[in-house]
Amino acid sequence: VQLQASGGGLVQPGGSLRLSCVASGDIYSINVMGWYRQAPGKQRELVADITVGGSTNYGDSVKGRFTISRDNPRSAVYLQMNNLEPEDTAVYYCKGTHRVSRYEYWGQGTQVTVSS
Repeated sequence: VQLQASGGGLVQPGGSLRLSCVASGDIYSINVMGWYRQAPGKQRELVADITVGGSTNYGDSVKGRFTISRDNPRSAVYLQMNNLEPEDTAVYYCKGTHRVSRYEYWGQGTQVTVSS
């Protein structure tokens, strides 16, 4: 399984961005897909994840501002980020979890910078 993330960039506080992650390979082995982020000097943290059935889970700091969605036929997961804050600045990573082995597949990171 390979994960390709895109959509990062520079945005002003209060702005919006949409991240995309497309999976290829043995996509039917993936159950949960999600987004994590890592800011300089900090540990990687959960942003949001979503099961193949559509159940979602969000990190406390993004609840009400970010929305995760999934397009199963396209093997894609999206993260709509609204009302961005400077504290959201980080490298965002897409992750897929194998439905049986729980093995974690990671995509390359995409930089999100929130600054005026």
